Amino acid sequence: MTASWRWILVATVAPVAWGSTYVVTSQLLPAESPLWGAALRALPAGLVLLVLARRLPRGPWWWRSAVLGTLNVGAFFVLVYLAAQLLPSGIAAMLMAIAPAVMLLLAWPLAAERPALLSLAGALVGFAGVVVLLAGASGTIDVWGVVASLAAMLMSSVGFVLARRWNDGTPALALTAWQLTGGGLALVITALLAEGPPPPLDTAELIGFAYLSLVATALAFATWFAALQHLTAGAVGLIGLLNPVTGVVLGVIVAGEQFTGAQVAGMVIVVAGIVLGQPALTELADRLRSRTRRDPDECPPESGLLPT
Repeated sequence: MTASWRWILVATVAPVAWGSTYVVTSQLLPAESPLWGAALRALPAGLVLLVLARRLPRGPWWWRSAVLGTLNVGAFFVLVYLAAQLLPSGIAAMLMAIAPAVMLLLAWPLAAERPALLSLAGALVGFAGVVVLLAGASGTIDVWGVVASLAAMLMSSVGFVLARRWNDGTPALALTAWQLTGGGLALVITALLAEGPPPPLDTAELIGFAYLSLVATALAFATWFAALQHLTAGAVGLIGLLNPVTGVVLGVIVAGEQFTGAQVAGMVIVVAGIVLGQPALTELADRLRSRTRRDPDECPPESGLLPT
């Protein structure tokens, strides 16, 4: 397995974990405290990663961490929490699935990454799969939930592309810790001012917050930013299409949402779009073409097309 595909597998951890947040939030967590909900997700994860990283920001990373913490954590977590409470998990996931196409477009002006033709095709195929996947989704669509979901998608897309642009070799663990801790502290202050003391939590809510903080935040963000340091923003964004697939599957298993043949077909199309848009596929095609164009004397038939 090439290094590129290894990092692709690492990147899949994040959207799968994020896809589970909709069901966990709607089924286990209180709906009346979105600011505290976001703060209790972000700050514990940031502190855990900060202890593991044992490193504080230096130089421009103080203001960069504040910017990324706002885009990727602070406002983003609040908006996702609201969207999860106001929308069916499938609808919220579908709206967030627009992010790959947005990241492809933003990566061009912000990170000087011109999207490859296969990446654009992969985004279109993947989004078509999301539409098929969630076409039969049931439930009332709340306008404010749609607004919250789209705003969260746009903020995270800008934040992820900027993280790619500012990549200077800083360890992904430290980068993630700074964002989560800074964003979490800002959320705690805002929650105290706007919502008062934190709400009392029962056992199920504590378990829900523990999962969101440690798995769907600490682990997911660490793997996501690590992948961004080794893959293009567009490639990682396409992997994010696994988010709605996970949301739908868990919606069926946990929330009893209807699962149809069209949704199975949609998931297959989504996976096809992810594979189609990966740069590793383009590199493999280029290698195959270059080997087949070589002089026959330089590449004997028994050697095959691919190196052993």
